[in-house]
This record gives sequence, C-alpha cells and structure tokens, in this order.
Amino acid sequence: MSRLSDTHIRNRYRVQPNDANNYETLHGGELMKWMDEIGAMSAMRFAGETCVTAGVDDLSFHRPVPVGDIALIEAYAYRAGRTSVTVRVRAWREDPRTGDTERTTESSFTFVAIGEDGKPVPVPELTVETDEERELHQQALDAES
Repeated sequence: MSRLSDTHIRNRYRVQPNDANNYETLHGGELMKWMDEIGAMSAMRFAGETCVTAGVDDLSFHRPVPVGDIALIEAYAYRAGRTSVTVRVRAWREDPRTGDTERTTESSFTFVAIGEDGKPVPVPELTVETDEERELHQQALDAES
C-alpha cells in the first residue's frame, strides 16, 4: 500500500522569457508540460512503476504567471484504479521576492502504470491515514464535483 503523503511532490520553476507567450506571461502549454511531469513523478512514486499520461480533466487557468515569477506546482495521488492512478495537480504563481502566492491552475491527471513490456500493470491500494492526508484527499474529491 502507498500513502497519499508519500506521493505529495512540490517543485518550482522560474518563468524565463523563453517560457513565455507574446503577453510576457507563462505559456499555458509550458505550464501544462510542467504539471504533467510533476504529476507523473507523483504517480510513479505511488505505483512504483513507470506511469504514462492517459487523460487530463478540466485544466483550468485562473490567472497568468508573469516572466520573472515562479511557477509552484504541487501534485499528489488521490485515487487508484486497477492499473491507473489519478493525481491532483495545482499551480501557483509565486513572487520570488516576497513568497506571496496566488493559485493559477488546477486539474486532475490520470496515469497508467506500465511494466517493462509496455503493458498496463496493477497499482497498489491508496491509503489515507493522517488528518492532512484526509484534507488533501477531500479537496481533490470536492474539486471533481
């Protein structure tokens, strides 16, 4: 069994001009790529196997991330299927001078665990034990509705 907290990953990316669109803000496709990478790391930590993206649900962009700011991305597994895992992925813009944050983006990514032969393999059961894990789990479920 794998605990939700074992899958919780946060990473930061400084938004550079080559990451930006013509409005000098982070290009949505670049952010989605970063979210997919962090989500996959969370899924692999959960499954103990290579995981590939199977789907993305309701990727919502709420506000831009300007060049020079930081994109803070968080991911954690919150649902397990037979061979799949669903990961909540959220992003914030962070001011590198103050640490102030604003949520910019959120989504759920579904990943499938694959074995060395490239075929789906079973994933473990997800356990939610602590109050913090229960809160994160409930937040993810609430975001689905």
